[in-house]
Amino acid sequence: MSHSASTMYDLAPRRKYVIYLAALAGMFMATLDIQIIATALPTMVADLGRLDLFGWVGAAYLLATAAVTPFYGKLGDILGRKPVFIFAIVLFTVGSLACALAWSMESLIAARVLQGLGGGGLVTSAFSTIADLFEPRERARYQGYSTATFTLSSVIGPVAGGVLSQSIGWEFVFLINIPVGAVVIAVLFFAMPPVTKASRPKIDYPGGLLLAASVTLGVLWSQKLLAPGEPDAMSYMLPVLTVLSLIGFVMVERVASEPVLPLRILTNRTVALSLAISFLASMSTLGMLNYFALFLQTVTGLNPAMVGLMFLPASIFTLVASIGSGILIARTGRYKPYPIASMVLGLVALVIFTRVDNETPVWGVAALMMMFSFGIGLHMQTLMVAVQNAVPHRDVGVTTGSLSLVRLSGGAFGLAINGGLLTAGLVRGQGLVSEKMASRLGLPLSELTPEMISALPEDAAAEAVTRFSHAFHDVYYFGVALFVVALFLAIMLKDVRLPKHEAKEADAPEVGGRAAAVAGE
Repeated sequence: MSHSASTMYDLAPRRKYVIYLAALAGMFMATLDIQIIATALPTMVADLGRLDLFGWVGAAYLLATAAVTPFYGKLGDILGRKPVFIFAIVLFTVGSLACALAWSMESLIAARVLQGLGGGGLVTSAFSTIADLFEPRERARYQGYSTATFTLSSVIGPVAGGVLSQSIGWEFVFLINIPVGAVVIAVLFFAMPPVTKASRPKIDYPGGLLLAASVTLGVLWSQKLLAPGEPDAMSYMLPVLTVLSLIGFVMVERVASEPVLPLRILTNRTVALSLAISFLASMSTLGMLNYFALFLQTVTGLNPAMVGLMFLPASIFTLVASIGSGILIARTGRYKPYPIASMVLGLVALVIFTRVDNETPVWGVAALMMMFSFGIGLHMQTLMVAVQNAVPHRDVGVTTGSLSLVRLSGGAFGLAINGGLLTAGLVRGQGLVSEKMASRLGLPLSELTPEMISALPEDAAAEAVTRFSHAFHDVYYFGVALFVVALFLAIMLKDVRLPKHEAKEADAPEVGGRAAAVAGE
């Protein structure tokens, strides 16, 4: 039997908090698995091989998550939060087990897709469940508490990934999800009532599938474009299929009654610029974090546990920047300076990273990572504030979802393109290695792992580190180029002063947004 949403409000406080904690645990698992693999990936590559597929372990998860995120919220409205949430956790937990049992990089990537199909529903279902649990005024407080989950996963993830992979094996990076998932499933099954919404919104399946197809095909094309060797038939088919998917998506969204991405919001300058900045910044940040771990283990020789510890102060700096910028925006009403500062910090940090080698002191590398992470914290929440205040209240939800979708897609593109750049750089570097040195290396550069390099004779190890370092320069300069374009777009944002009180819906322009009336104050 279904109940109205108000039934959740009427639950006993203890039962509410049990469900709330279970929702947070589900959210934590999904966000943790974006962060935890960063420091474990080099160890996975050492065991499974295929360094050229390094980026796809993260990209596959992000792509799958992005593909299904638009559907889970509306499925929860129609079928009820409980079955949808439990289904997402079951799928995520089964995917985690499949990841741990992977016997090759290809099987690991396939398992990450399965895991991402579940992970896409965890965050969406968690936030929707919290909205069902608490009255509007209470809800804001508990949604605020839930942001600590994201911070905790970013702090714990890299450290846990490095320590687990070094001490007991990379498989446990995924196996830890199984007992947590089992507990969350049990709690939701017994404690959560079957709640459905009174409204029955339509689900834009064609639009969502075409959007997922265009992003996935675009990511595949971007890596194919950088792959060494002669182009094959897919190299010519992928751009055509990508463009056709995008055209089909636009045509469907123009007539859909409840589109995944309403095209009208893109006519808002602040929204369009913020989405573009977020996409480029995510390519440079989410697309870079996994490669930082590989770079540190390969070029500077740090072990996985130490690399994980290097991520700890960096994650804290992201939190400090996010909270600090939020406080300052609340005081001044201005958000434009923060994405600008974020892009500047990011490009400066990546330029300096091209000078890092095995002689660079650990504190210097840590300082660079903190600078880079501080920049991340300056733009993530400020752009969310920008888009939420630029549209009428009825479009806040879909605009927020669009920003999340763009960030996930940007991260997937960044991981795939950086993988292609690194592989191409290593292939090019292989051509510069003498025959004598190549025999001392034993394997092509693209097949060497950090552990293999550390076991090489001193001169061969130095040669490998030099070639890897030069290959990483291509990755860093690509990130710099993205930050430069994003900086230009950030400068184009309107200098808006946010109002202290939300305007009534009738006062807000159709597409101008609630803050447009006070722009330029």
